Amino acid sequence: MKRIIAYSIIALLQASVSLAQTSVTLAQPPVALAQTSPKPKLQKREKYEWQGEIPTYVETLKKELTYPMAWGNSPIRNFKKWKKAARAKVLECMMTPPKAAAAWDMEVLGEEQRDGYKAQKIAFNINAYSRIMAYLLIPDGKGPFPTVNALHDHGAHLFIGKEKMIRPFFTPEEKDSPTKQALCQEILDDADAWARQLYDNQYVGDYLARHGYVVFSADAPMWGERGRKEGVDRNKYDLIAGNMMMLGRDLSAFMTYDDIASTDFLASLPMVDANRIGCAGCSMGAYRSWMLSALSDRIKVGASVCWMITTDAQLTRRYGRKENGGFANCIPGLRQYLDYPHIASLACPKPMLFINGTKDKLFPVPGVKDAFRQMHEVWRSQKADERLDTEIWDIPHSCGIKAQAKILEFLDQYLKK
Repeated sequence: MKRIIAYSIIALLQASVSLAQTSVTLAQPPVALAQTSPKPKLQKREKYEWQGEIPTYVETLKKELTYPMAWGNSPIRNFKKWKKAARAKVLECMMTPPKAAAAWDMEVLGEEQRDGYKAQKIAFNINAYSRIMAYLLIPDGKGPFPTVNALHDHGAHLFIGKEKMIRPFFTPEEKDSPTKQALCQEILDDADAWARQLYDNQYVGDYLARHGYVVFSADAPMWGERGRKEGVDRNKYDLIAGNMMMLGRDLSAFMTYDDIASTDFLASLPMVDANRIGCAGCSMGAYRSWMLSALSDRIKVGASVCWMITTDAQLTRRYGRKENGGFANCIPGLRQYLDYPHIASLACPKPMLFINGTKDKLFPVPGVKDAFRQMHEVWRSQKADERLDTEIWDIPHSCGIKAQAKILEFLDQYLKK
């Protein structure tokens, strides 16, 4: 009998412990339950005018876009005069530019020797508002050297910018600071992971520097060391772009204005041959590359991987795209005059390389082919079609080793003659 009572007491104690544990578990979940709870159901009305991110009448709006300033549509028949007028219209739509810096005032913050070239982390005044950090790679030997402005991508990944193009290193102040060491490692790990994901584990900038190019890369506004004090939040980008417009400025245009200014800065450096400057990039970096080529006379050759399309193919439901554009390439009012391939054609008759992929879900092949066709018409009209290289490869949205080799080959052809 005593044994039965003892077992009963033990069973009751075990049940009490189990119940207490269950109570603790149930008391904790505000966090756990929040993680597993379904998203709140969206409130919906029967009638609507937007589907996804574009209006239901988008096809009607696109028919109203006649692009009257495009070469061939414009009444201006002299190509040089057309370029001048069309470029002026682009700059007008880009709204007020940032004020120019009184002086570049470049400072070398850190330096390390790499395989055949030297890497520097520098600071300089990109405009009157911003003193920024950048990476500069300088080949061993005697310059001046051909030079590339290496323009980083978007990737919805804003924590790193220039570090996507040039493998990061850190100044003595950064490396020796106990509070900064963890951040330095996080940046390096993030950059290496990005290089593996988009660039076949090869940094474009370092690759070009090993082949004799000065290479420069800086953060675009909102990326890397030009981001938010509160930290990275991709969802804030569009709000910030809207606030910039309220201030009479365009965030995408500021990116392009900075790319123009950084190219002017490069031309001032003694190790740079100012007559042999090119630019290259992938994704948003490709957009930046052809925009810079179109608007800066200092650029002699450009290469763009995985960013060319027509507005007709970009803003449509025909191809099941999940992304239809965004503020990173939004210049107010410009579509009333020119489409993407028309703007890129302002680079004519410069040598330009464009590569897009059949597996690239962001840029449907029919729209890419249409854009390429329109650009070839412009280069052909100026008897320069052999200088425009447009290729469609069997690749996803990326810039792997083969694409980088093609970029190098193209740059060598025109910058190392």
